[in-house]
Amino acid sequence: MTFLRLDNIKKTYGDVPVIKGVSFAATKGEFVVFVGPSGCGKSTLLRMIAGLEDVSSGHLYIDEREVTYEEPAKREVSMVFQSYALYPHMSVFENMAFGLRMAKRPEAEIKAQVAEAARILQLEALLERKPRALSGGQRQRVAIGRSIVRHPKLFLFDEPLSNLDAELRSQMRVEIAKLHRSLGATMVYVTHDQVEAMTLADRIVVLRAGLVEQIGTPTELYDKPANTFVAGFIGSPKMNFTNARVASVSGNGLVLEHPSFAGGKLALERPSASGVKAGDTVIVGMRPEHLTVAPAAPVLALTLDFAESLGGSTQLYASGEGDPVIALTSGRPDLKPGDALNLGIDPAHIYLFSAAGLAL
Repeated sequence: MTFLRLDNIKKTYGDVPVIKGVSFAATKGEFVVFVGPSGCGKSTLLRMIAGLEDVSSGHLYIDEREVTYEEPAKREVSMVFQSYALYPHMSVFENMAFGLRMAKRPEAEIKAQVAEAARILQLEALLERKPRALSGGQRQRVAIGRSIVRHPKLFLFDEPLSNLDAELRSQMRVEIAKLHRSLGATMVYVTHDQVEAMTLADRIVVLRAGLVEQIGTPTELYDKPANTFVAGFIGSPKMNFTNARVASVSGNGLVLEHPSFAGGKLALERPSASGVKAGDTVIVGMRPEHLTVAPAAPVLALTLDFAESLGGSTQLYASGEGDPVIALTSGRPDLKPGDALNLGIDPAHIYLFSAAGLAL
């Protein structure tokens, strides 16, 4: 059953369009992540769902009820912001209970709701502390707890982990994933961090400049990106791209030419690459984790610029006649800057895009 639906939602500030027509539907209990670079409109879109920004045109439905122009308090949504926005003079208990007190809920109900939220978020031992005595992760859990006690129909998260260090972000990703499983609630989460998107989402909405580039599961976006923007945004390190000339096309595939290819050419069995003809320029995509060092049959002949040891793996930065290439390999290969670097890849892991950036 569709729980959240956006029909051609648009937002303009004066004559400047910010959200240019977004349509999307989420089912009940789904975890949806809006992801994209800074300025793409993802936070604005989230605030429109919450009712904190007016909708310029289009229709918005929550639980099969149109709420396009409804007041935020009547939408039964709860929002967790990037800043914790806790009251510094109140205890953890009072911060979490504040919304219920404003709604004039019975004291027994308030205590029960706060106790249950504290149990879920492992805050029982911190209920009497003030925010200044909490770590960043604990403060964010309190902010989430303040949302849980209201039992909203829809949880909205606006980059809630941006203020935390790398270790705390990893811990909080796990906490939010566990929270989603335990509550079974519909959640919409905004982030510019594609690692958060890949690890948390049931489905991801990739946005750019106020438009949807692609919607799909993390696996779908990783394996079958619709264009070079999605391919480059999903995956870390980002996908390598290089322009190549189509030398010939046959019924079984095509032959590509580029100075960085071993021998100057690369033959691919791609009968599905329809519409491509000899002389065309295509964009070749290769993910760093799919490249292998010193293979029996090299695909790329490059020169190593820098090796970045990450402990159990190494990132290799190389260059040739075209764009720089990053390879991610396990272990610590015995290589130094200036060495010849031959890289291989399974042809099934090579992506092809048109000159306009669309997947072939």
